[in-house]
Amino acid sequence: MRVSGVNSTVNFQRRPTKNEERDLKENINKAYEIMGVKERAVITHGSCFPSGNMTGPLYYYPQQKPDVQHPVLINKTAQRDCGIGSPYGKAAKEYLKFLALYGFNSNQLGPGGELQKGSVSPYNSSAFAQNRLFIDLAELTGAEYGHILSDTTYKKISSLPEINDKNYTMTDFKRAGEIYDIALKEAYNNFNISIAAYDDGHIFKNHHIRPVLILNNQYQKFLKKYDNRLTEEGIFKVLSNKYGTDDYTVWPDSSDRTLITDIKKGDKKAIKRFVKIYRDNYDYVEQYKFEQFLITKQIKEHKKWREENNFKYINDLLVGCSKMDAWRYEDVFLDDWEMGAFESGGPSQRWHIPVIDPKKIFLNSDYELNDGGKFLKEKIDSALEYCENLRIDHVMGLVEPYLLAKNADDEDFITNPPHLKNKNNEKYISELKHPDNPEIEYDLYWDYTKIIEHLVLPAFEEHGLDKNEAVWEDICSWPDRYKRVYKEQDLPAITNLDWDRAENTVKESPENWFILGNHDSPPAMTYLRRTAKLHDGRKVEYTRKQESWSPEYLAGYLNMDDSRENIEQIRSQLIDLYKNDDRAIVCAKFAELLTTPKFQISFDDLLGITDVIYNIPGTSNETNWRARITADYQDKYYENLSSENPTALNIPELLSKALQAKIDMEVKAHNYDERFKELIYEKAQPVMDKLKYYAGILKEKES
Repeated sequence: MRVSGVNSTVNFQRRPTKNEERDLKENINKAYEIMGVKERAVITHGSCFPSGNMTGPLYYYPQQKPDVQHPVLINKTAQRDCGIGSPYGKAAKEYLKFLALYGFNSNQLGPGGELQKGSVSPYNSSAFAQNRLFIDLAELTGAEYGHILSDTTYKKISSLPEINDKNYTMTDFKRAGEIYDIALKEAYNNFNISIAAYDDGHIFKNHHIRPVLILNNQYQKFLKKYDNRLTEEGIFKVLSNKYGTDDYTVWPDSSDRTLITDIKKGDKKAIKRFVKIYRDNYDYVEQYKFEQFLITKQIKEHKKWREENNFKYINDLLVGCSKMDAWRYEDVFLDDWEMGAFESGGPSQRWHIPVIDPKKIFLNSDYELNDGGKFLKEKIDSALEYCENLRIDHVMGLVEPYLLAKNADDEDFITNPPHLKNKNNEKYISELKHPDNPEIEYDLYWDYTKIIEHLVLPAFEEHGLDKNEAVWEDICSWPDRYKRVYKEQDLPAITNLDWDRAENTVKESPENWFILGNHDSPPAMTYLRRTAKLHDGRKVEYTRKQESWSPEYLAGYLNMDDSRENIEQIRSQLIDLYKNDDRAIVCAKFAELLTTPKFQISFDDLLGITDVIYNIPGTSNETNWRARITADYQDKYYENLSSENPTALNIPELLSKALQAKIDMEVKAHNYDERFKELIYEKAQPVMDKLKYYAGILKEKES
């Protein structure tokens, strides 16, 4: 039986002991060292993180009899659920320790900005303001924060995590918003009461004033750096609430749409309007600033912890921005065009993302930054401030953005045949002509082709980030100008082994990041069930027919050493297995992935979540962006691996196969030299034996 907050099932899994964990982690990292695999990332967006780290029974029952009416809590470390996960705080640290145990040294986040009103997609979030829903509220009840959030309130508005039979849960954005409204209002008020009491000379009994004074000192330093931006963002939120939407382009008062632009021009009426809004909504704006301080403080502290534990976060550099950001920089964007994505087989994708005016990027031939360039530079600086690496979202948008007319209807993008687009409604920016002279290209000096070289890469250098470390998201159409810039700048790309073979692409592009699906993909364990419609209307399962999924290829790639005993029999048996066992061939693909120099695995694939897709691109449904890891994810992970039909990834097992493959590759590259073979096995065999041992442990049921 399963009820909310109570785990009354018996756990039938054999997990590594604490001593075994140290040995397991050591041998996994040794294997990667032998293989030369440096970067191993999991893709877990911020809201997907677990709300706690509950393992084993949460409750015991008096007199050994299960009584779900009156359980007794014995796991005092269980963190309460606020409807959403956070990549910061105690629960996040425990999750990262779990990832590190299995050899991962980084996690790719989604964009972590303040969510846009009416949207839960992180790709519509702010490029600057942080998501207040990622604040670890439990920390605000502690001594370091002067108990600015009472434990009573925290327990009243939150709940124990729900425990059920699924290995995933769902983010409740609505509930989370309501919880954080209550909690952060109280925290802000208590903070101000404490500061006022100190200023008035009234130090009350049991009043935790010293931590609040330290907090205030940190807050004032934060404001000194960010106050102008935060005030503008606070004013935007006031206006957004007034008009009921973040889409400032439809606000009835046109002067509010261009308020910041008019202030930059010195418009006295706009300045007066801004000041009045601020004064009339002082507490609301100041609370917003305080919330941003709290989340930034926790982000900064988490970064310090990651540095101490040699774990990195990969931030997601949005190609776009929120409406709030666009409002602040309203004058740097094209008036009539938005960014989208070219589709050859149907209507192009409308992303409704503002496009920086090419004439606003650089001031001169020395590449001094104009306002649009400053906006982009600020985005990069913000994304790298408290993360160690970047994923550059939709690289093409920085070189050759695809433009779609703002005022066109969806039906206007339907053409027959689909690939012949109506250039009045959609085109690459290189095809955009000057409105006063249709013979002249609007981006006359090709400034967009210079953004990578003269803006992005210099910004990376300032932050100590090598271009080959970053994740360049290049999954898009490849127009000629984009191809040329990519080649000139020698940028790495993403190789998806769903479509490609590691055998060829690792040699051709060793700096690439390798994936088998991402946050927009269905779980890999379901890949063999994917279908496509043929011209005659028939549906076929197409995955097995792709060269990258060939059983013969995978059996050969993972076993290249022709001099190994019974090698032909081994390959033949594997080919038969891969042809008849979907799980076996998917695991073979993941073993192939683990041989690559830099790879990423989605959290749902690692944990074996197969019943929900995190995001289905181009759709709007109730599950997009909501899948989340359960608080008892470790129990679920080990239960899954010890089950009859596991869907989670047994990392030691996959890594032992990958290590054997790399050994075979080296032996073959050295022309089957016996002395070399002896030396490499002397180094690698003990590690491979340990991996197989731990792979077996993860399959055992608890005795």
